[in-house]
Order: sequence, then structure tokens, then C-alpha cells
Amino acid sequence: DGLQRSRPRGLLYNPMKKLDALRYLAEAFESISEVELDNVIENVIDAVEKQPLSSNMIEQSTVEAAVQECSQASDETMYGDIIFLFDVYGSWYSFPYFFLGNKCQAFSLVLSMTNFPVPNLFGTARDKAELFRERYSILQQRTHRHELFTPSVIVAHPDDSRSKFQLKTIETLLGNTAKVGEVIVLGMITQLKEGKFFLEDPTGVVQLDLSKAISFSCWYEDEVFHVNAFGFPPTEPSATTRAFYGNVNFFGGPSSASVKASAKLKQLEDENEDAMFVFLSDVWLDQAEVLEKLHTMFSGYSSAPPTCFFFCGNFSSAPYGKNQIQSLKGSLKALADIICEYPSIHKSSRFVFVPGPEDPGPGSILPRPPLPKNITEEFRQLVPFSVFTTNPCRIQYCTQEIIIFREDLVNKMCRNCVRFPSSNMDIPNHFVKTILSQGHLTPLPLYVSPVYWAYDYTLRVYPVPDMLVIADKYDPFTVTNADCLCINPGSFPRRYMFLFADFPIIRRNTENQLHK
Repeated sequence: DGLQRSRPRGLLYNPMKKLDALRYLAEAFESISEVELDNVIENVIDAVEKQPLSSNMIEQSTVEAAVQECSQASDETMYGDIIFLFDVYGSWYSFPYFFLGNKCQAFSLVLSMTNFPVPNLFGTARDKAELFRERYSILQQRTHRHELFTPSVIVAHPDDSRSKFQLKTIETLLGNTAKVGEVIVLGMITQLKEGKFFLEDPTGVVQLDLSKAISFSCWYEDEVFHVNAFGFPPTEPSATTRAFYGNVNFFGGPSSASVKASAKLKQLEDENEDAMFVFLSDVWLDQAEVLEKLHTMFSGYSSAPPTCFFFCGNFSSAPYGKNQIQSLKGSLKALADIICEYPSIHKSSRFVFVPGPEDPGPGSILPRPPLPKNITEEFRQLVPFSVFTTNPCRIQYCTQEIIIFREDLVNKMCRNCVRFPSSNMDIPNHFVKTILSQGHLTPLPLYVSPVYWAYDYTLRVYPVPDMLVIADKYDPFTVTNADCLCINPGSFPRRYMFLFADFPIIRRNTENQLHK
């Protein structure tokens, strides 16, 4: 359509590059509604005409520049809707992919939308290698910025230099024949041989001796890295990351710059004091008692409808079977009928559905696509303000950045610990610290938590969001770490509990229990 409109204005596509430009436009316009599409196309054509063209032949680079110009203009003017939800498999341009470049052994960030092809679910061997390299690179550059690893320019006191640490690579250790004293190495713990642990980084691999490990200095002798203590890379609050990188939009969404820099969105957030999100997990719609409790919840909220309800799977208590799809259709229809009984909620609230690990879909590989449209079609007709999204998904509410992830992670991480947690350990705090320090939603071996290699970047927790919702069947918890509010609503059918968060600032997070 854009091509046809540009012809009356004397603009033509380069026939050799026409297909690439059209593909780019199709992907850039994918998330735009039909109502807005005409205006957007006209704006892009106007932006093309304003460029200093040497001829009337349009190439992809010209189109990209025009789209970027329109995007930047919309950042300042198009804030009619203050909630944006974007999923993993939506427009490639709504979920940016940033990667770290390695040049002359010095890491520098390449802050631009890459010209890489759209990720493929059937990843290549290179995708798998890049997965580990990028996870490591992000942690390395973040650790180098930490005050403990940043060398002092001027040493005011002799003790200041002793309190600083220096990261070594495994290649450095392997190049020494003599015993190396206390040294700190950043790497990934692996089990290349049964019963033996190894430390791996992009430069090499070395066997570990963890018999004397307490909790991060080590020494190296006889090709074995003897560990005295070990720990996670330091976490980094979002404000620190943004102070280093500026207003780059790592999170995704319609804005080319981080929403944190928008004074207008901040004002809207402050003015909308009644905004509230409700989170539920394991919403078993095939259970009559669950539907009854949802009735009770909607009745309580009917006088003051929340901004949004987030329903996380599994949406069926029974394991996947031949009748599950038909059963799930009927269950969603029953939920829609309940919602329609409360007109205030039906008209005012939004409903977001995040699939669980046992819902219909392509196995247990992350990220998971939304529930199929043939299952949700009738529900979406009855409840228009509903979205069936991916797992995980991201929510941008004004200046707040929220990640929602449905996965039973706590038990998986406990089972795969080097040292199993003791019974008196504060597991929620350690769990949250692990996620944020690793900068990833599933810091587990791929055979434990498989991911689509080319889509691993969608599971990053970097920079740290304002809110992280891990919907797990573990007991509900609320933990704040690195200025990030991490919550787990728990399994709804077990205790009939849900969590809600108030805005504009996430100032309160409350557990509510529906008493029998």
C-alpha cells in the first residue's frame, strides 16, 4: 500500500532492493492497528520526501531513516495509551536486540538495532555459541563497572588499592606453570565430566576443586583451580546502568528512547493514582471452586475496577490430553461469562493471559508463544480488552517497566545448586538475587531449562526492571533487590491468594486471600 501511494509523488523503489524495503516496512507496521495505519504510512512518505535524495529511487536505508524519524516524533506526541504490552514473537522492531562487541579484547557496547535477520526458532550452531558469549559478556562488563573492580585513578590511602580486585581470565591461569596466588575469575560453572566441576569462559576451561569453598578468592596449581570462596557477579540497579548508557531503550516498546526520560509519561503516571494491577497464577479454569473464587474477586473489585488483571497459566488442572483444547475453550467461555456479569470491570479493565508450562503449545522450550487463536477467539469476542501473550512478556506502564514470567523455577534452581540450600535458608531472597545477578530469567543449563537459542536475548533481565513477576507454584513472596520489586503470587488454587500492586510508584504490594 505504501508503495502504491508513493508512486503519484514520483518516488520509486530500487527494483534490486524492493523486496528488502517492503519486508522492513511490513515488520515495522506489524504492531500498528488498521485505524492508525493510513496516517502512519502518510507520515513515513512525508519523511522520505524531506530527505536529501539524489534520485527518485528509494532504497531500504532511506525507508529505515524515515521510520526512525517518525518513531522519534511519535515519542513526544503519541501517549494516548499509557500501557503497552509487547510479546517475544511480535514485531522484531518492538523488542530490540542489543549485543556486546569484542574489539581488541576490550568490550564495548554496540548500541543499535542490529541488521541481523529475524531470529529463527531453528537456531544454528552459531546462535548457541552466541547465547553463552553474550550472557558472559553482559556480566563481565557489568562487573568491571562495579566499584570493587574499578581501579582508582588517584589512590588517597594505601589501603584503597588493596580493597580493589582484578578479574583474570582462564587463559591467564593456563599460561602459568607455577602456583598462582589468590585470584578472581569470572566464568560459568559446568560439569564436563561426571562428578567434576569446571569453570569456563570464552578463553578456556579449567577444572575446579570446590572441597574448601565457603561462599570468592581462589588459587591455581597443577592445572586445578582451588576455590576458597565463590559467589555471584554483583547486581547493578537500573539507575546505575542508565547513567552509563544514557536513554537507550533496552526494554522495547514503541519509544526509541527509554521511557524513564519522558517527563510527560511521568506526569501521567503521577496523575493516575488509582492505577492497580492484579496478578494470579495457576488459574485452573476447569475447577468450579476456582471460578467461584474469581466470582468473589470480581465482586470485590466491581466498585473500583483495577487497570489490568494478569492471569498466568496453567489454565487447566489436568495434564495435556486429547480433550484439553476443547475443554479449555469451554473454560475460557465460562470465564468470559463471569466477567460480563460485572459491567464496570468488563468495560474498564484489561485482561492479559500468559501461558504456563503445561498449556497447549510447542513443548517446554522458552520463550513460549501465546495460546493458539482458535482456542481464544470466542473469549476475545466476548471480552475485547483481552490479550493472549507470550511467556515471558513485558509491560510498559508509563515509566514503569515490568517483566512477567510463568515458570516453576524455584524447585529447578534448588535441585541444580552446587550446594543444596539448607532448611533455614531464606530461599526467596537467594532466588531473586540469583536471577538479578545473572541478568537472566533462567540461569540454568539448557538441558534443565531449554530455550530457543536465537531468542535467548528475550529472557534477559538487563537493565533491571522496576518490577519482576515470577509466577511460580512456590509459596508467595515479595522481595526488593537492586531497586527491583520481585513478586511471586503463588499457586491460586492452593491458597486462593493473589497479589496486587499500586501505582504510580510501586509503593505497595499486598497479598490478598479469598477466604472460604
